[in-house]
Amino acid sequence: MARPRIFISSTYYDLRVVRADLERLVKEIGYEPVLFERGHVPYGKDEALEQYCYREISTCDILIALIGGKFGTESHDREHSITQRELRTAIELGKQIYIFVERSVHSEYRTYLNNKNLKDFKPTSVNDVRVFQFLEEVYALPAGNPIEPFEVSDDILRYLREQWAGLFQRLLQESARQKEVNIIESLQNTASALNHMVTFLTEQRTKGDQAIREILLSSHPAFSEIKKAAGIPYRVVFHTVAELDALLGARSYKRDPATSEDVMEWDNTELKKGIRVKSLIFEKNGKLRIITPEEWSKDNVETYELAPPSQAASESDDVPI
Repeated sequence: MARPRIFISSTYYDLRVVRADLERLVKEIGYEPVLFERGHVPYGKDEALEQYCYREISTCDILIALIGGKFGTESHDREHSITQRELRTAIELGKQIYIFVERSVHSEYRTYLNNKNLKDFKPTSVNDVRVFQFLEEVYALPAGNPIEPFEVSDDILRYLREQWAGLFQRLLQESARQKEVNIIESLQNTASALNHMVTFLTEQRTKGDQAIREILLSSHPAFSEIKKAAGIPYRVVFHTVAELDALLGARSYKRDPATSEDVMEWDNTELKKGIRVKSLIFEKNGKLRIITPEEWSKDNVETYELAPPSQAASESDDVPI
């Protein structure tokens, strides 16, 4: 079963006891702690060791940052320590972060803000003024990253137990409300569909009969009947007799001019078959008449076999005198 991975970031020697206490808490809860001194960060030979720490943060869910009085080892940029870079990496990746500042450092931080421009200012709680400079960056972070002072490990453990219990309780509430959320989303989708339908019907009403004619013409029953009769594999559309004549002509059908006014016929001598179409499906001006599927008759379009040509007499019946 997947477990949340908790990356514990801090300088080591001055805060090793706190790190060990945090490790025990994380294990007791059933989560997976990640500490470099326990070999939890796999190192390679291709990059600097600190790069593997930053990469491991991407696989974690939570980062706990402990800020004490020691600056620690400089990172490659020489402006921050490796611990500070770990926190910045977690922020850039959007991880859940909990930041704890040693109380003595937290208390003197206000003094630093009032005296940081003085050249002879020497803080007593930190070994490098860059710790306070980094705290300025930390306090400038957007809301959502809690910063708490601590004096002993229990201050941190108590705070994390309450926070994680609250997160779990919120998860249960959100899970219970999911059904309500699904219902609301369904109602929103239905309302959206109704709005689109009302808009469409309103637009079509303003267009009047022309819109209705366009809809009926787009699915005229004559199209499928001609397609079937002529064996055409693609979609068939025509709106006039001339267009139908061109369509069938492209399939080697030739119109028979000797037919009556009630029907029109096209013959295909190669296939020895013909297609008969009743004239009533067209207006007098040759345009396709609007006919609904309910009004359509199957004998409006028919196929027939061509009769073989009659054989002429090979010899005369007259007997020469």
